[in-house]
Amino acid sequence: MILVLRALGVGDLATAVPALRGLRAGLPGRELVLAAPAWLAPLADLVGGIDRVLPTAGLVDGPAWTGPPPELAVNLHGRGPRSHRLLAALRPGRVLAFANAEAGHADGPRWDDDEHEVHRWCRLLHAYGLPADPGDLALRRPPGTGVPAGVTVLHPGSKIAAKRWPAARFAGLARALTARGHRVVLTGSADERGLAGRVAGDAGLPPDAVLAGRTGLTELAGLVADARLVVSGDTGVAHLATGYGTASVVLFGPVSAARWGPPPDRPRHRVLGTTHPGRNDHDWGAPGRVGTHPTLAAIGVEQVLAAVDDAEQAVRESGAIAA
Repeated sequence: MILVLRALGVGDLATAVPALRGLRAGLPGRELVLAAPAWLAPLADLVGGIDRVLPTAGLVDGPAWTGPPPELAVNLHGRGPRSHRLLAALRPGRVLAFANAEAGHADGPRWDDDEHEVHRWCRLLHAYGLPADPGDLALRRPPGTGVPAGVTVLHPGSKIAAKRWPAARFAGLARALTARGHRVVLTGSADERGLAGRVAGDAGLPPDAVLAGRTGLTELAGLVADARLVVSGDTGVAHLATGYGTASVVLFGPVSAARWGPPPDRPRHRVLGTTHPGRNDHDWGAPGRVGTHPTLAAIGVEQVLAAVDDAEQAVRESGAIAA
């Protein structure tokens, strides 16, 4: 049995898809268990190849493991030492992880802070002789979810305040896109329903355009899979757009698109904001820090509209039918 630790969020799981598939292909015939938050189970189903999810809420308590020691434990969570020690405590036959002297794990490649998240985990597997294709990001389409198709999804929220493009600009963007014939809807968590409602009100959108807090993860995936366009900050919905090949514009700051953005060779996904390797301003994500990061604050509505035009042109040139 293979136990994989990735107890994080939607974007984190989406960027680990190529590595998870590399494990599935390279080690067939073994049960593949993903230690991740229980609410991510619907997304794990859309990855494919994952036999079950072991509910794990971060690294506070670790996975509630009750069976015999796993044959193999794979750390796709971080570089340690806490995540390394958590897996080592399960007494697996072997641990695949980045080297960390503090955790007593010397067997593994060195960590690179500036590496793209997708390539990082593929490189980890390569170091252990397991091929993984960083371009293998496609997600399965969920079965009929009853959500509208062909809509333009705006996602104004983020858990980190610094990653939120100003709500007034999302409202201005919604007005401009509506004038162009887009059917705009607003997504987000239940906690972000108020934010989405304010954006909708300022944009003159009807109340039923606010889907924040009204979709589960499967419904959100279905919405993005059949959407015309997605515009968001650096958050999980952007990774869903990449996984479904849905045209998208992603606004980055403070973390760079070079670390978390869509593949640069896919023109239907456009990025604005922080795009240079090494730009990763952790202070802006610190507790108590409020306000939009300056890089995001500098992006205007017209810039986003131009990026929308580029993304939709790429869809047309690819032979797909744009709404």
